[in-house]
Amino acid sequence: MLVKTFASAVEGIDAQTITIEVSAGGQIVQGKPGYSLVGLPDNAVKEGYWRIETALKEIGYRIPRIKIIINMAPADLKKEGSYYDLPIAIGVMAANKQLPHEQLKDYILMGELSLDGTLRPIKGALPIAIQARKEGFKGIILPKANAREAAIVNKIEVFGVEHLRDVIEFFQGSKELSKTVVDTREEFAYNQTIFSVNFSDVKGQRSIKRAMEIAAAGGHNLILIGPPGAGKTMLAKRFPSILPPLNLGEALETTKIHSVVGLLPEDCSLIHQRPFRNPHHTISDVALVGGGNYPRPGEISLAHNGVLFLDELPEFKRSVLEVLRQPMESRKITISRSKFTVDYPASFMLVASMNPCPCGYYTHPEKECVCSPNAVQNYLNKISGPLMDRIDLHIEVKPVNYDELSDETAQESSEEILNRVIAARQLQTERYKEDQHTYCNAQMESKHLQLFCQLNKASKLLLKRAMEHFQLSARAYDRILKVARTIADLDGQENVHAQHIAEAIQFRSLDKENWVQ
Repeated sequence: MLVKTFASAVEGIDAQTITIEVSAGGQIVQGKPGYSLVGLPDNAVKEGYWRIETALKEIGYRIPRIKIIINMAPADLKKEGSYYDLPIAIGVMAANKQLPHEQLKDYILMGELSLDGTLRPIKGALPIAIQARKEGFKGIILPKANAREAAIVNKIEVFGVEHLRDVIEFFQGSKELSKTVVDTREEFAYNQTIFSVNFSDVKGQRSIKRAMEIAAAGGHNLILIGPPGAGKTMLAKRFPSILPPLNLGEALETTKIHSVVGLLPEDCSLIHQRPFRNPHHTISDVALVGGGNYPRPGEISLAHNGVLFLDELPEFKRSVLEVLRQPMESRKITISRSKFTVDYPASFMLVASMNPCPCGYYTHPEKECVCSPNAVQNYLNKISGPLMDRIDLHIEVKPVNYDELSDETAQESSEEILNRVIAARQLQTERYKEDQHTYCNAQMESKHLQLFCQLNKASKLLLKRAMEHFQLSARAYDRILKVARTIADLDGQENVHAQHIAEAIQFRSLDKENWVQ
């Protein structure tokens, strides 16, 4: 008898339906069952036979000693992982007439079996559910730990089960499975703007807070340069608290990426807040941008719609930093292999921090630097000019003195800053409503600069002098205009004026000091 069950494979951040064809019958095989699995399965899929046989035996069923052929279509797509145990087990039982097969065509089945028949969590439940709805399946049956994640997709029934026995009894008609229902909008709104840290904790550093407000308002990349203990990491960790809340579309896209990697907490259905990724400086280039034998998203994709924080930037390997250049411009990363190509989104804000020299005290107002000029230059040259060109704001962080630290005056909170950031973003949303690929000032292209950053004579003269004095590149010129446009938005100004250009130029510290050659 030939029976078909349906599963799913994740490619990139999308899923593709897999048809599992099970044919049972023919010559009886002595000893072991004649179990043949075809369709490019990897070892984890092949080893599933032993999990399936033991799990069925534990609940009183057995695989008959007959020839069984299982094809996983499309046959030219590599199948990996242990998540096909459940659809294969149900298919084998139905092919051997131990289970009715009429309803199998209506459901996607996914799950890894333990030897006692319990189901272990899977990765990629959200894209699998989205694809199942797209292809018109009635429902999806998967481990209970993944049910809430899949249930944010409406117009499809989601059943979270704990044991193989529950699935068998469901198809036999002797048991009803309870649907998992999630109110997506209520789930999305809950805890969306609740953070454990706040800018009100930061004493002093008014100019740094201003720069971070500009970066958040325009989606600009940012680097903090200063001695140890000046507060660079403390400020960076509070940066997400002033970013505009995710909209529902961004939340779904971000959740898909984390679902594919398996980083969603148990019983979490939707990511509410913008991601903040903080990889260690020993990270490899593959771990940062994604890849591997079976490509998976890297840190830049996990930071999609959020922040990638690189602490102690010069300590990262040069090759790791250089791979950032292309995705920072295109806002996606393409992983190519001999037989396929995968695109991962990578629209992130880069926030970096660094010391000004190996000892850390090159710009300290009180402590003396012990590094030679060559040592300082070599340290800073670990970061290439092209990479630094792609960072809009270079901010010098000075240590906070005692008077500021002991000042008990209430500091401006993240909520107050966020209100101004949201107002500026609303202006940008209206400005770019005709352009589907531009959401904020940092994403402006040349046509936008010509249209929305028209300068008067005084502004042009000021920018010309800065270009000549600091020997800025054409990309740095564009960055200054984008930052100036954001400053104007924060001021509620329709046009960019000279004071906006002047403030934007101030946020190019490394250009002004001529630190990076």
